[in-house]
Amino acid sequence: MAGCNRPALAEDAVPCMFPPMDVTILWFKRDLRIHDNPALALAAAGEGAVLPLYIVEPGLWAQPDASARQWRFVAECLEGLSGALARLGAPLLVEMGEAVEVLAALCARHGARRIVSHEETGNGWTYARDRAVAAWAGANGIDWVELPQGGVVRRLASRDGWARTRDAFVRAPVAAPPEGLRGLPGLAACALPSALDLGLGFDPCPGRQRGGRDAAQERLDSFLTLRGRDYRRAMSSPLSGAAACSRLSPHLAFGTLSSREVEQATARRRAEVGTGGGDGWPGSLKSFSARLAWRDHFMQKLESEPALEQRCLHRAYEGLRPRTPDAGRLAAWQAGETGLPFVDACMRALVHTGWLNFRMRSMLVAVASYHFWLDWRATGAHLARQFTDYEPGIHWSQCQMQSGTTGMNTIRIYNPLKQGHDQDPTGEFTRRWVPELAEVPDACLQEPWRWSGAGRLLGRGYPAPIVDVAKAAKAAREAVWAVRGRAGFAEEAARVVAKHASRRDRAGRFVNDRAPRRRAAKSPPAQLSLDL
Repeated sequence: MAGCNRPALAEDAVPCMFPPMDVTILWFKRDLRIHDNPALALAAAGEGAVLPLYIVEPGLWAQPDASARQWRFVAECLEGLSGALARLGAPLLVEMGEAVEVLAALCARHGARRIVSHEETGNGWTYARDRAVAAWAGANGIDWVELPQGGVVRRLASRDGWARTRDAFVRAPVAAPPEGLRGLPGLAACALPSALDLGLGFDPCPGRQRGGRDAAQERLDSFLTLRGRDYRRAMSSPLSGAAACSRLSPHLAFGTLSSREVEQATARRRAEVGTGGGDGWPGSLKSFSARLAWRDHFMQKLESEPALEQRCLHRAYEGLRPRTPDAGRLAAWQAGETGLPFVDACMRALVHTGWLNFRMRSMLVAVASYHFWLDWRATGAHLARQFTDYEPGIHWSQCQMQSGTTGMNTIRIYNPLKQGHDQDPTGEFTRRWVPELAEVPDACLQEPWRWSGAGRLLGRGYPAPIVDVAKAAKAAREAVWAVRGRAGFAEEAARVVAKHASRRDRAGRFVNDRAPRRRAAKSPPAQLSLDL
């Protein structure tokens, strides 16, 4: 095995003679950077030694939302972080194991009585792990200090005033990297485990973005100075969005950049371009800044209600769709073999690259939920594995919103045929990812069953549609609206709104969510995204 799975009390480690309280363990999680890292700044401010630590947790990587593409991205981030910390004088220690066991062993070995990390809004597994670490630390006199690293507020009493609190954080000065760290001598370095070592399945993802601070900085700089000019106009298309979107989402998810760094860099660029001119920059940067705020808004939902990952936000929707999904429909959707060309093209592109623009992510969830009548928990786990930029707080909030189970958002049933015509009018994207349709003329590309040659293609070289789009949408709409008509629905919706709905702020970025009256569904507003 290439990775390090030795116990923390390795015999080859040289004991450190610092007395208790002179050693601070700096536990990195989803903050893999030395720039603007409040936990690092606090650890470095002390007079003792700092032990930077990353724990490779087999239990975390065994979860159904984890994938090899995510681990390889993280490993690249860790390589960059390790080099940066080594230059500061305190190399990164990588340990494999469960967090409580690793931390307990290191505290015993080095006399450490203090652990510093950031507050993590992760999945249910990391939430349970952090509760276990807190219980162990409290029982053993270990001071575990957790610091926020973004606009999410822990133990938030009310959403009233949240935007002001969030803005105050992202506008505060960034934390500069320390000039140096006092490290511990004699720690044995470990090679990072491979995806195979962690038991992760085959997942080549040839188009995946690379991890690391250098890659993150390049993406930020190129977006703010070149690629982002047409962001507002081009982000909805899976073709133009690949270049026009920031592509910062995986770096924000795993912390090679902080949201504060991105927010302030965007503000500086907005000041440079001003408000006039027709070159697209003012509007695009304003839209991007709003999306950064919406990102925190969605993460706040999971922070305030961790069970959102496992159960419908509005309880009336439990049982609406079968918890055991139709295996054939689920497999077809996962493989991009549904017979709906644009849907299949989007899924295949995602599997190949680990990325998809926000509107197409939303469409994949909505089509799976409404047309194929699949439960959001089953489809959400698959998408989580495909997204290199998987961020639990955004992902599960969006899966529920696009599935219509929040009770406070408009029901949005995408027409996948119309989306194909609107977002891929030339057919370039669809043809790239669904080459089986090469012979189909442009006029029938999104509906190949209308082509005169469909008989020799459908069910042979390419599947026939697994549903009738119009009939499936009608049945789904009636079923979802029937739930909204039940006794007690409005009272439960009011609870959800009070706890999770956005509040309009002075910048005009937020509007209140409300359980809507029945009306024609509109396309999702641009700020409600799964990606930046």
